[in-house]
Amino acid sequence: MSFTPPAAEQRFVLDHIAGIAELAESERFAEASSDMVDAILEGIGQLAANEWAPLNRVGDAIGAKLTEEGVVMPPGFAEAYRAYVEGGWNAIAAPAEYGGQGLPFALAIAVLESLGSANMALSLCPMLSVGAIEALTHHGSDELKRLYLAKLVSGEWPGTMNLTEPQAGSDVGALKTRAQPADDGGWRITGQKIFITFGEHDMADNIVHLVLARTPGAPEGTKGISLFLVPRYRLDADGAPAEANDVRCVSLEEKLGIHASPTCVMSYGDEGDCHGWLIGEENGGMRAMFTMMNNARLNVGLQGVQIGERATQQAVAFARERIQSARAGAETRDPVAIIEHPDVRRMLLRMKALTMAARALVYYAAGQVDRATLGDADAKARVELLTPLAKGYGTDIGCEVASLGIQVHGGMGYVEETGAAQHFRDARIAPIYEGTNGIQAADLVGRKLGLAGGEAVRSLLADIAADADGEPTLAVLHADCSVVAERLAGAGAEDRLAASYPFLTMLATLTCGWLLANQARLAEGGDGEFLRMKHAACRFYLDQLLPEASGLNAAATADADILYAVDGAAFAA
Repeated sequence: MSFTPPAAEQRFVLDHIAGIAELAESERFAEASSDMVDAILEGIGQLAANEWAPLNRVGDAIGAKLTEEGVVMPPGFAEAYRAYVEGGWNAIAAPAEYGGQGLPFALAIAVLESLGSANMALSLCPMLSVGAIEALTHHGSDELKRLYLAKLVSGEWPGTMNLTEPQAGSDVGALKTRAQPADDGGWRITGQKIFITFGEHDMADNIVHLVLARTPGAPEGTKGISLFLVPRYRLDADGAPAEANDVRCVSLEEKLGIHASPTCVMSYGDEGDCHGWLIGEENGGMRAMFTMMNNARLNVGLQGVQIGERATQQAVAFARERIQSARAGAETRDPVAIIEHPDVRRMLLRMKALTMAARALVYYAAGQVDRATLGDADAKARVELLTPLAKGYGTDIGCEVASLGIQVHGGMGYVEETGAAQHFRDARIAPIYEGTNGIQAADLVGRKLGLAGGEAVRSLLADIAADADGEPTLAVLHADCSVVAERLAGAGAEDRLAASYPFLTMLATLTCGWLLANQARLAEGGDGEFLRMKHAACRFYLDQLLPEASGLNAAATADADILYAVDGAAFAA
């Protein structure tokens, strides 16, 4: 299945949702001219379509393999990653002082979207490097920055995040990996980490691991966690990879999807000679970790867009080619392409609308990241509120759209031959990693509702209300969300958490509806298939999907009593 980067849609959303032209008016982002934006979208589209996309099925079928020499990637992957590095694509939004281009994060999001739609598994490697760059930029010592940042920025040395362990899961406060101070000023790391994406591979000559560990005498729980830089190879006097650092992959997980993304069990210090260097302050690991994870969570929300776009393109192509049955009400009984049947149209339009909604939400959040970088405190609060929405709702959309893609294919979607099933298998991890969507919902009601004394959510709701004229479904859902937000602000912890997931879906749907309503106004009456499709998909979302979210009101206003009406043993009855 070929892939066509959605450059027109990306440009439309960058212009009208992320506000890329306004960002380019600042000195910081002055290089993000209209010509530059077009050149980047065109260039990354070519790389994605011509070099990354053809490897998607190869990676799924062959997968990454653990050998005696280490993890070996499927054929073509090392070359495709090298083309990405040599093209300077990893450096789009990275700091200029370390070799980056210093362009807006919103533009880097568009780059990663094209790559992930082409090949989600491979795109996980540069996606995680972004978090490592962020953490080292904000918390690393000058020496660590000097030695590692330029290589991370270029992508020559990919970065990883080593957070969880077998006994800990999402509770990173339960980790047991240890860091002991050494006479050379560094630390010696011992322990094991699980679910480490691209923890080992043959696409680069070094890998920079960021590892959470406990130091001697550290407090229990999350307050006693520190973050360490642990390279695969230690550096020589010239800064080149030299001696192996007692870091190894001991196994690869056999997964439902993203087979070409090696998910490693990593072991540190089996021989007692794993060197690490502290990033930030001792016991300050959680702060550094969230620096890594905040943008990573937006990038995972973007994976819903990536899979949604690829699954939709494939479903549309199949529906236009597959001839079956006459169209209802037609004058003849001649069979037609299934795209002419109402229910297939319904599914395809839903796929289009949902993917547009997720893209608008993630790009809007990315634009707020850029404004926060420029010193806008309101934008900083806005993106903190939007992050759980983008990660949770965006990845739920990816799964729904991929599932609909299988349905459009009918029986052919359930067999591997068409490739439709791969999209669903690949998408299913996204609601789980980088904080499950349940954790995102808990974050929304537990911390983000009270952000800035509740002003963050009130400000968002006020902005939406200002644009709700003439959109009755938007006004109804806005009223529902306002009532639920006020109720949850005063509810007990269990009641808030019981309502958290439906409320996240309601608020995210409302925000997407607001963003799509604005796009619908811009597209209305426009010439060409792109604007007609844009207007139709936005109207479908507003008229049919917003009322679905209002239907979650009962769940979002219910207390937790029914969840505890029976004890745990009764669930096995």
